[in-house]
Amino acid sequence: MSDLPGPGPRILLVEDEPANRALVRAILDRTSRLALREAVLHEAATIAEARSLLATCPIDIVLVDVRLPDGNGLDLATELKARGVADPARVVIVSASVLPAERQNALATGADAFLPKPIDAAELADLLVRLSA
Repeated sequence: MSDLPGPGPRILLVEDEPANRALVRAILDRTSRLALREAVLHEAATIAEARSLLATCPIDIVLVDVRLPDGNGLDLATELKARGVADPARVVIVSASVLPAERQNALATGADAFLPKPIDAAELADLLVRLSA
């Protein structure tokens, strides 16, 4: 998608912390980026919830935290990138662990990007626009 009016990306946020989910919602609600104004945000607090949503909803971009109550978000990212679907979701690893080795491990899953915590609103918006183009 471009930065033109129209349907926005369908985003799945897999994050167990309510405050972090609220932050992403607020960033999307307040964005001035045309490509994101019509974004649809789905939320999951666990990997199990994410899998359930992915089985029933078309998703363009998955933002997945590394540490989740029922497993490692890196495993979910690897699973998503290994699915043999024609139009796979773009995957972004979100983590407070920003050491170079941690970032490399995250990207080794096949993820499309790495987003450090705390999340910067402009960085998230830029990334979502780029990935939905």
